[in-house]
Amino acid sequence: MKVLKFLIEKEFKQMFRNPLIANLIVFFPTMVLLVFPWTITFEVNNIRVDVVDHGKGSYARRLTDKVEASPYFILNDTPPDYETAMQAMERGEIDMIVEIPHTFDRDIVKQQSSRVGLAVNSVNGSVGLLGSNYMIQIVNDLSKELANELLHKTSHAKIQALPSLPRLTIEQRYRFNPQMDYKLFMIPGFFVIILTILCGILPALNIVLEKENGTIHQINVTPVQKAWFILAKLIPYWTIGLIAFIIAISVAYLIYGLWPAGSIFTVLFSGIVFIISVSGMGIIISNYSETLQQAAFLVIFFILIIILLSGMFTPISSMPVWAQAIASINPFTYLTSTLRMVYLNGSSLADVSTNLLMLALFSLLLNGWAVLSYKKRG
Repeated sequence: MKVLKFLIEKEFKQMFRNPLIANLIVFFPTMVLLVFPWTITFEVNNIRVDVVDHGKGSYARRLTDKVEASPYFILNDTPPDYETAMQAMERGEIDMIVEIPHTFDRDIVKQQSSRVGLAVNSVNGSVGLLGSNYMIQIVNDLSKELANELLHKTSHAKIQALPSLPRLTIEQRYRFNPQMDYKLFMIPGFFVIILTILCGILPALNIVLEKENGTIHQINVTPVQKAWFILAKLIPYWTIGLIAFIIAISVAYLIYGLWPAGSIFTVLFSGIVFIISVSGMGIIISNYSETLQQAAFLVIFFILIIILLSGMFTPISSMPVWAQAIASINPFTYLTSTLRMVYLNGSSLADVSTNLLMLALFSLLLNGWAVLSYKKRG
């Protein structure tokens, strides 16, 4: 144990000789949570729209006003014809065209129905799909408003003659994220990214850098056991990861008011188990890398896989079978799911026990692999 103590002390001294490490602990989680939740989102805003209004009636104008008032759309222009609007779309000036026919108002009054043309630039699939859904919702809302108004006008006398009738309304309630704020859904995932970089990538790059500098050979020629050496390398990064995790939790609460609906103990305990597992992965990468360039390539390869195939951005259930299989052996998957359950659902430690057991299993496998794959060279 005395040997381990001296090794850990050596690692801490060597680590904090680099001022970048101390800055990363505080500023990295802060900057990630200040910037990423506003930029990495599937919400689509500022969709540029041209409205071609052939009818020029009051109902057509109401539809144009609703499009202009929507937070998702920017009314770019109201060109006189469809061809002019299409030319603007081909130049990339607009994303969508709404075409209101000449008979729009007349059809609504006489037939209680009308058609609206919608042309969408779907080069960007997200803008095309979500933008068209937003526009359909606006048209449906206007349709309901006009239907209620026309019904009230045509049957006002009959309704007055009848006794009051019961009215049924449907009230929607969104559980766990009532404001439908996408940032609250993404922030727990950013916690996992912070821990992965600080506790998985930094140890890998640090050990490989020691290989390149030759300083690691001084340890290799000593009788220090491999397990003690790996543990001494990991404990400082476990400490850094836990401190950064606490800072990230505090920043999320102070900036976004996000606090776990469940127990904060469950959040911290889950983070600790993940830190142990992901740091083992970093040591494995360093064991199979001789140069910093090799380690960087491996880090980029694995970081893309574990983030994209973790369910952070897209549901795992919507992935193909082979991608779901990869997600099932991805530690990132289990901590992301756990933090979202605790933060948004208010899940307890028992509710996330399956995820924690999987993380514990990954910790044993990855750290065991890290010890076995480390080769002492004289």
